[in-house]
Amino acid sequence: MPRVLVTGGSGFLGAAIARRLAERGDTVVAFDLAPSPSIAALVAKHRNATFVAGEITEWPHVAAAVKTHAPDAIIHCAAVVGVTSSLASPMATFRVNIGGSLNVLESMRLFGVRRMIHLSSEETYGPFDADVIDETHPNRPLKPYGISKYAVERLCCDYAAHGLECLQTRLCWVYGPGLPRPRVPKTLVDAAVAGRPLHLPNGGDFRVDHTYVDDCVDGIMLMLDKKDHRFDVYHIASGEAASLGEIVAMIREIVPGADLKVGPGPYRFVDGTEAVRKGALDISRARRELGYAPRYPIRRGLAAYIAAARAGNA
Repeated sequence: MPRVLVTGGSGFLGAAIARRLAERGDTVVAFDLAPSPSIAALVAKHRNATFVAGEITEWPHVAAAVKTHAPDAIIHCAAVVGVTSSLASPMATFRVNIGGSLNVLESMRLFGVRRMIHLSSEETYGPFDADVIDETHPNRPLKPYGISKYAVERLCCDYAAHGLECLQTRLCWVYGPGLPRPRVPKTLVDAAVAGRPLHLPNGGDFRVDHTYVDDCVDGIMLMLDKKDHRFDVYHIASGEAASLGEIVAMIREIVPGADLKVGPGPYRFVDGTEAVRKGALDISRARRELGYAPRYPIRRGLAAYIAAARAGNA
């Protein structure tokens, strides 16, 4: 079975990917600053899972991990994630997201690792031109996070000259058990399960493609396993974009009595930054090329997330 190095292996998506790899029998090396409780438990349970401590911005750490463990592929999750985080610390965002990715690419070039899957973002597009967009939509990122992710995509294209195969998965508002950031739908689910009121003053008209974490991991596994790719960019998402008002209504149906409300208008992040126009990601390329078929439309994903929260696993 293949040996896969997962950078950011203790993070929300990195840990979910490492778990899936280990459970299906692959050899997985999780690289991060420190092991999260879930990664520590994974390593204790699976002999084919290893944790390596390191900083993605430190070349000796990355190079040593790649040279020592000689992965067949790298799934690159390590990043400063999200618009608000990037606005709070743009220098760290570029140092981690771009500088760290350069360390990964250089180590691949030097030590003969051909394939990398880079977790990119719909933020590379900036404001959407339509309610549903495909991978050919122009890339016009506006904030440090999206700019850094698109810069990494372009660096990957340059490294193709060295024989590297760098695949981009543009993800969109991934949610589910383990999501650490205080944004919707996590804040809504947490309040509903705890029986706390949560009244958002605005954002009810905002539409974005919320993707359940298991669907995200499914798509990444399909990208990893496909031998030959005609494309280097895929949307791994749900293919639909419910409004925040509709999501609030769904949660209130799933959790009767939940005191949740949202006012009309655009969505603002916790720091007050207004989200640009979004919508759904067209997933027809991933369906056709990978056989990707998301299992969690938004209502089913919310129900699964709420069940996990009630069980104390969110």
